[in-house]
Amino acid sequence: MKRILLIVIALLFCHFGIAQADGAFEEGEWFRFRMSYSGWMKAGNATLSVNNDMLNDKAVYHVVGKGWTTGAIKWFFKVEDRYESYFDKETGLPYKFIRDIDEGGYTKNLEIEFDQANRKAYINNIKHNKKSVADTKPNVHDMVSAYYFLRNSYETEDMKEGDEISLFMFFDNENYNFKLKFLGRETIRTKFGKVKSLKFRPYVMAGRVFKEQESLTLWVSADKNKIPLRIKADLAIGSLRADLDAFKGLKHQFEIQFN
Repeated sequence: MKRILLIVIALLFCHFGIAQADGAFEEGEWFRFRMSYSGWMKAGNATLSVNNDMLNDKAVYHVVGKGWTTGAIKWFFKVEDRYESYFDKETGLPYKFIRDIDEGGYTKNLEIEFDQANRKAYINNIKHNKKSVADTKPNVHDMVSAYYFLRNSYETEDMKEGDEISLFMFFDNENYNFKLKFLGRETIRTKFGKVKSLKFRPYVMAGRVFKEQESLTLWVSADKNKIPLRIKADLAIGSLRADLDAFKGLKHQFEIQFN
């Protein structure tokens, strides 16, 4: 269950929203998620916040994602993760990505700068005082920028069950072709009320963490915000879930059904 928890924290910072052309988010947006085991045992929290910033004299969005364990799980497996992305306000492509994690004593501190024109990633491994350069795919994203890019780049009205979305993502030292399958539309019950949602299946690597490629399910709000409402990971025994617990600074009205 420990490794599943880490995957769910990471997926909260990944690319699961899809939105209208007028933009799904703006500076000041903030989310908090509550993670639980089998729907009742609290396992951790995660937050995402959008800020305006400057990087190399260019105005960018600076998104900060944090994840940490709480409650009983914290006593035997402590997690404190921080992810940051600086990306272009027009194209959504990232210029810089930071991953600073402590997962049960396993630590990593990386800063990655992207040269989109020349398809290069300049990796600074701060922990080991080592620098390297890797080739990237065209229009590559980090795990945070990808989420916000997709929120602003796809229409959903005409999506049909079985449709797939994909893009290139660079994580640590590798390129990934991340895929997301649309499963349909569903109204789910949240702490805020009933919400119409879009249901997706992120494809994961089977064999190392999950028994099947299709062990994860994601729900995002079917409005202009495309808020991530819930992520569920099915386990051999029970399940791990992350639910939206609080929010502020939304660009559009959050559409909630009260009956």
